[in-house]
Amino acid sequence: MFFEAMGRTKEEMEKPMVAIVNSQNELVPGHIHLNEIATSAREGVISAGGTPFEFPAIAICDGITIGHAGMCYPLPSRELIADSIEAMMEAHCLDAMVLVTGCDKITPGMMMAAARLDIPAIIINGGPMLASTFAQERPGTLPFALTGCGACPGLFTANSMACMAEALGLALPGNSCIPAVFGLRRALAKRSGVTLMNLCEKGITPSKILTRQAFENAIRVDMAIGGSSNTILHLMALAHEVGTEIDLALFDRLSRTTPRLCDFSPAGPYYMQDLYEAGGLGAVMKELSKKGLLHLDALTVSGEPLGKVIEDAQSTREEVIRPIDNPYDKEGGLAILYGNLAPEGAVVKQAAVRPEMLRHSGPARVFDIEEEAVEAIASGKINKGDVVVIRYEGPKGGPGFREMVTATLMIVGMGLEGDVALVTDGRFSGATSGACIGHVSPEAMLGGPIAIVKEGDIIEFDIPQKTLSLRLPQKEIEKRLSQWSPPPLKREVKSYLKRYSALATSASTGAVLRIP
Repeated sequence: MFFEAMGRTKEEMEKPMVAIVNSQNELVPGHIHLNEIATSAREGVISAGGTPFEFPAIAICDGITIGHAGMCYPLPSRELIADSIEAMMEAHCLDAMVLVTGCDKITPGMMMAAARLDIPAIIINGGPMLASTFAQERPGTLPFALTGCGACPGLFTANSMACMAEALGLALPGNSCIPAVFGLRRALAKRSGVTLMNLCEKGITPSKILTRQAFENAIRVDMAIGGSSNTILHLMALAHEVGTEIDLALFDRLSRTTPRLCDFSPAGPYYMQDLYEAGGLGAVMKELSKKGLLHLDALTVSGEPLGKVIEDAQSTREEVIRPIDNPYDKEGGLAILYGNLAPEGAVVKQAAVRPEMLRHSGPARVFDIEEEAVEAIASGKINKGDVVVIRYEGPKGGPGFREMVTATLMIVGMGLEGDVALVTDGRFSGATSGACIGHVSPEAMLGGPIAIVKEGDIIEFDIPQKTLSLRLPQKEIEKRLSQWSPPPLKREVKSYLKRYSALATSASTGAVLRIP
């Protein structure tokens, strides 16, 4: 009766009912064009015998939230996206879903929903925008122009997560890098709709794809391409949804044994369209397979194992995708650091750190909120050799785990990238470069050692040796911790962030939500 009221026919209702979850809006460049992608996916579903029903998902533009309290919301929106998709799918008893996504937290939120619901599902991203680099460097700004629709063109979080969807097997080949404006992107969306119907017929659901082997493949690929540090959070959260335990120790182990084959922006000269022209993510995986670094029997949404999917892939531009025997670096792009300042770990994008800053020690300059640090940097109060510490910016303390984008851009703009480090229990943008160590765990609001760092304390780190330490006797650290108590939040927050803060867990576990 209700479907008839919306013009549906009896014949349509006898077919599989497929959700087209469309995150299009007019606030995000990576999502502005997604109606076209959703329409193509819809056509694919219809052509393969399904009946599509479209509903929306929210999408926040991280870039627009930079420099103000709005940055408290992007990561928490990941859970909102997963929860709202769960609610719509369960309430309406739909059979399968195409997840139309684009930017940073939307892709992981949608993948988390797919894992949680465990019905046939496929990811289709909107694709990267075309890059237009500046002829001359502009210190303190991003070194590219935003040219139109699509995710920001470097290997930042949005495109890193599109790569993860493909490497995990939840998206078709090409999802990672076919540019947003290309007709091939719409064709890929159409094929995704057709593929989803094949998944329905074969009974292939995310639990059959998201195995331990699939996560290890994704981590290897992440390390080889030098992806965003945020991928660690999202892969851990996704694994949590399927009951697979992956921890920072696994990222550390795989990073140490995976060569970095690519050198993408923000630290390198190449962009996602270069990856596309060089053979795509499949060519990267093909190189990794030559050393037995991937599980080639892992199932993908194509219905074929990964080995079959990448069988004919090859690199056509060796400067973009290096041969496995001639990598940019013998280790992966991300590193996990441990020490008395980060007993549960911290994360750094070592591929984006200048060689002279891979090892450093210096006096701590301590700030309890990013805005205070930005003011100090801008007013020339930060000196060469300093270690800027920004705390109470973690999942609970922020709340919302803000990216310290303004502080990092300010350090670059002041000409200090080769002399000053930043250590935080907050996180960083995928576009961040420099000696920026984030995800320090436990966070300050949970009483982690970063909470008791004082102005002038010496902080030292050795990225090659994977250490991050506070140069203090353990007895002094314990004494300070015994005298510490949680401070009130530094900013006034509304009801959702209060709930998020109460339920959020550590960055070292993916900042997932757990009921106390």
